[in-house]
Amino acid sequence: MQLIIVESPHKAKTIEKFLKGEYKVEASKGHVRDLPVNRMGIKISSNFEPYYEISQDKKADIKRLSEKAKKADKVFLATDPDREGEAISWHLAEVLGLDEKQANRIEFNEISEKAVKNAIANPRKIDMNLVDAQQARRVLDRLVGYSISPVASSILNENLSAGRVQSVALRMIVDREREIQAFKPQEYWNLKADVNPQGKSNFSVLLTEKKGKKFKPSSEQEALAVESELKASQFKVAEVKKSVVKSHAPAPYITSTLQQDGSIRLNITAPQVMAIAQRLYEGVETPNGNIALITYMRTDSVRVSKEAQASALDYIKANYGDKYVPSRPNVYRSKKDAQDAHEAIRPIDIRRTPDSLVNVLDKNQYKLYKLIYDRFIASQMSEAIYDSVAVTVTAGDYGLKTSGKTLVLKGYTAVYDDSKKEEDEESGNALLPPMEQNEVLNLNKLSKEQKFTKPPVRYTEATLIKSMEDKGIGRPSTYAVIMGKLTDKKREYVHREKKSLVPNPISYTLIDFLVKDFPDIMDISFTAKMEDSLDDIGTGGKDWHKLIKDFYTGFEKQLENSKLTDVICDKCGARMTINSGRFGNYYACSNYPKCSNIKSANPDVAIPTDKLCSKCGGVMVEREGKFGKFLACSNYPKCKNTVSLTESVGVCPDCGRPTKKMTSRGGKIFYGCSGYPECKFMSWDLPTGEKCPTCGKYLVEINGKIKCSDKGCSFVKDAKG
Repeated sequence: MQLIIVESPHKAKTIEKFLKGEYKVEASKGHVRDLPVNRMGIKISSNFEPYYEISQDKKADIKRLSEKAKKADKVFLATDPDREGEAISWHLAEVLGLDEKQANRIEFNEISEKAVKNAIANPRKIDMNLVDAQQARRVLDRLVGYSISPVASSILNENLSAGRVQSVALRMIVDREREIQAFKPQEYWNLKADVNPQGKSNFSVLLTEKKGKKFKPSSEQEALAVESELKASQFKVAEVKKSVVKSHAPAPYITSTLQQDGSIRLNITAPQVMAIAQRLYEGVETPNGNIALITYMRTDSVRVSKEAQASALDYIKANYGDKYVPSRPNVYRSKKDAQDAHEAIRPIDIRRTPDSLVNVLDKNQYKLYKLIYDRFIASQMSEAIYDSVAVTVTAGDYGLKTSGKTLVLKGYTAVYDDSKKEEDEESGNALLPPMEQNEVLNLNKLSKEQKFTKPPVRYTEATLIKSMEDKGIGRPSTYAVIMGKLTDKKREYVHREKKSLVPNPISYTLIDFLVKDFPDIMDISFTAKMEDSLDDIGTGGKDWHKLIKDFYTGFEKQLENSKLTDVICDKCGARMTINSGRFGNYYACSNYPKCSNIKSANPDVAIPTDKLCSKCGGVMVEREGKFGKFLACSNYPKCKNTVSLTESVGVCPDCGRPTKKMTSRGGKIFYGCSGYPECKFMSWDLPTGEKCPTCGKYLVEINGKIKCSDKGCSFVKDAKG
């Protein structure tokens, strides 16, 4: 028996459908080990090596897979065909004790019988360059996130998360909102003339020029003056441009464009798009068993196989006719920085039309599958063809324009219409009458309308993803994760107004802090270059340890500077840094290790110390109570050991024990009995332990004099006497 290990039970079920007999397919259910959740897990002093651990909920899965692997004649690792999948295969090999030098890694872009069997026939070794690329990205993101987040949370007194790419995306949203807030609308006026050639139909032209330069009246007074001049002018056709306009079919979907269209056309978020697409890729239940419907959905390539293209062209010819088949098959070029590891997102089998699956898929699965299916078919169809006419009209010093186009051949728009709903002010789709150059036009009506320039448009999820892609920030596998974090209800950096992404107040504060203290991290071009460097590791061009080290050298200095506060150390006078620990925020002297002074940023929160409990060995924490500072075991209530940190000065007049000099929460000095809680004596002045010979009250020392604590008693003597 041969064992194939995949990530998902759905994927396992789909593969098992056509791999019978000698193959057993098991699911790892994602990563089997990962960086720890509650600490950084990066050994900075050991060349930034990551520390991986197996979580409790994965131990049963590992035991199950180990038992199956021991019984198998051969084990194939068939995780997803990307860096994340490669890393999962490597972790599986490590945990299960597989020989990493053996050719036991198989990959396929689609879960079809042909693709899977071809992969099994051509196994390869685990690609450690891809593994290192994933490790480098993970280590870098962990260093940034787990270092900056506590600092930001401490300084801004909020529970915040500052991710490497996530924060840059948030900055884009905040910067755009500030542009909108700072925008001052400018007034302008549109003037339209209703004209017609003699004996022919009317059409409208819009004022666009004055003396050959772009022009719009900027006030009502100016608009009235222009209107008067136009009425006194002769309208004449200056130019008629006729052309055939061809609109080329769009490329098949890649991850980013699928997420954008999912938002625009289906009104579902990027994380939802990817979750639905994952299921379509892994397989859905049908009356004929589990069937996978689309190719791998994390890709930046628009390439398609010749076999898939041929199937699409046959389908188009049979269902739409020869004129919808391009003279040459459409070929698309991926972007320069694309990894191009997989095909574009497309249906596996053209014969499985959306309509044939309408009773199998749920509502959103059907919508997304239809979107992918239609876009792929459209990408292989002929161009849409239009007859276009552009007309320029002159009237004195002024130029007015209009345009129109008529559809000649639908082409790909018969399946996927990507025409813009909103037309430019100067264009229109009205039918224009035939006319010639220099032909005089009748002016029937002039109309004017006040307008104002519009501020920049807020980002939507779709436009933010597109902008990130254009700027080289993030990668196909990260867009959905970033969108999810930005709109996470726990932190709410961003809220939605319809489809627009609007930053919440905390986002402005966070971004200002990050831009000031971490300029490199927040620089868009720096982030894009870092993405390219991380990609280079996957091709074997860079040592990931050196990349991280070079980055961390500057980052560490920025991190330390960001922690500095205006709080002065009361022991050495140096500035203190703010830190976030297991027991809350605390100040630590920046002069460490020469000065190890620390104090809580919140009087109610304990500060961890380097002292251990004499009773149980637990970490002692510094607290402040009614009678001053003291050390308490962090294992409380199991261990109740405490050690006073207050100074013993004076004598209790009630029980004779020493009193301790302490500070109240209001900052005032007082003296309390060390026998508390048995003795609850307390005095604002230093008690001597003696009684007043005049009235019997206790005596205190004030400014070198011994006085009665009773203000009404006149007893006084020198302290030395």
